Amino acid sequence: MAEYVILFAGPMGAGKTTALRSLSEIEVVSTEAVNSDRSRNDKPTTTVALDYGEIDLDPDKVRLYGVPGQERFDFMWEILRDRAMGLIVLVNADAPEPERHVYEHLTAFAELANRGGVVVGVTRYDIQRTDIGDRIVATARAVVPDRVTPVFAVDARDQEQMRTLLLSLIADIETRQALAEATG
Repeated sequence: MAEYVILFAGPMGAGKTTALRSLSEIEVVSTEAVNSDRSRNDKPTTTVALDYGEIDLDPDKVRLYGVPGQERFDFMWEILRDRAMGLIVLVNADAPEPERHVYEHLTAFAELANRGGVVVGVTRYDIQRTDIGDRIVATARAVVPDRVTPVFAVDARDQEQMRTLLLSLIADIETRQALAEATG
């Protein structure tokens, strides 16, 4: 039995909490608080510490952690990233410069991206269909040049789409572990 610790990162409003809720088989533990920065993102609440959920992929257990999207809570990023094995970066396609958010989060989590698995999920893609996918792929390649970073258009509310994203990440983690053992 393997245990996977997966982080969900991205800017505020990208769908991290929603994605965890669509995947988790337990009630998500959430640290939502009133959003005091409505000028940056007009949503009523925001995650201030973490979200936590679990999914059982018999015989494996996956622990899902959503980190806050605001940089002022980045101390939580540091606490959670050391234990993590994989990273899901979620960004809104309709946000200004979503590739900048991919760059910022892959850079902040570069050590995890290099030692573990990483995938990018682009939410709200149906609203903003442009060359955003190509720009995000190029950004990921620039930040993590020694690996292919899968990029998916996803609806964070859709359990099957999020499960596909998660299983892709776990396959990436397992492949990297197998290669390390074979060459190590």
